[in-house]
Amino acid sequence: MKKRLGFTMLMLSAFGGAAMGAEIKVLSVGAVEPALVKLADQFRRDTGNRVKIQFGTAPQLAKRLADGESADVLIAPPSVVEAQVKTGKIAAEGRVIVGRVGVGVTVRADAPSPDIATLDAFKLTLLNADSVVYNQASTGLYLEKLFDLMGIGEQLKGRTTRYANGAQVLEHVIGGKGNEIGFGAITEIRLFEPKGLRFVGPLPAQIQNYTTYAAGVMSDAQDAAMDFVRYLASPAAKQTFAAAGID
Repeated sequence: MKKRLGFTMLMLSAFGGAAMGAEIKVLSVGAVEPALVKLADQFRRDTGNRVKIQFGTAPQLAKRLADGESADVLIAPPSVVEAQVKTGKIAAEGRVIVGRVGVGVTVRADAPSPDIATLDAFKLTLLNADSVVYNQASTGLYLEKLFDLMGIGEQLKGRTTRYANGAQVLEHVIGGKGNEIGFGAITEIRLFEPKGLRFVGPLPAQIQNYTTYAAGVMSDAQDAAMDFVRYLASPAAKQTFAAAGID
């Protein structure tokens, strides 16, 4: 009887472990958050494997990996993923392009919508703004160069506030005042709209900048990590990304 009970407990333990599935740790940039969270949940329902996502800017994620943090999947600009391939931390095979995200303009939900329909209107809007807010990551680096090329960089410098990541920018705009203009990844702005933002629109087409994002599997990742990355490249996943504003 004891042998039979022991066998039963062993089988329950085995099946219980299988039911739990694997836990895949993903380090990801915040720009793909709206779609990635939905896809992680769908992947869990389909496979039983849980996806634990931690978000940060590309430089923050690169530093975490350099400091020895372990993960199964990295989602970041291709240059960041490629750098990890060169160090041997990401497998050379199996990388996929997730999509690209453009830069958007945002204001508080109760603020008037500024005119950004043309390049001239966009320039005038910036010059008339009380404050301009953007990040210190890829979006912010692009905007800094853009404003200099437009000849208004010096005029905006004293009215510019910058933060380490997009979430801090958007939280600042929500709690701001006056004629304040914020910038961020279109996907992140849309994610914050229910919290008190209005998505005004993308940058004018002739100055729009897209950041592409790729997913790579860490060299020592568990097998389920590759399944998740392949899932991100599936037709169904592409539709979810597109619905969130990720081309």
